[in-house]
Amino acid sequence: MTLMNQYETVFILTPVLSDVQMKEAADKFVNYLKEKGAEIISTENWGLKALAYPIQKKGSGFYQMIEFKADPAVIAKFELQMRRDERVLRYLTVKNEKYAAAYAEKRRNKKEA
Repeated sequence: MTLMNQYETVFILTPVLSDVQMKEAADKFVNYLKEKGAEIISTENWGLKALAYPIQKKGSGFYQMIEFKADPAVIAKFELQMRRDERVLRYLTVKNEKYAAAYAEKRRNKKEA
């Protein structure tokens, strides 16, 4: 039994993608995590939002969030996949400690209700 930590990754996809391309990009990362033995807790599409400052001459981007449990060794390889994908403008992965995990669960339950 390996140690599984809970993580959240938020990433911004380039705004020039169609809905299908955006879904493919998000699915690619979810499937990569599943292949590496991660347990996907939830995925959220936050939609097209304006950026605080231009990134690669783009003023907006599609925000996506993946919440998952994974072995810490998976994270470096997962982030390498993000860096290699030209559709990803920015990403951030954070490890949730128990209070953040509890808050995230409450937030999810509120959305489902």
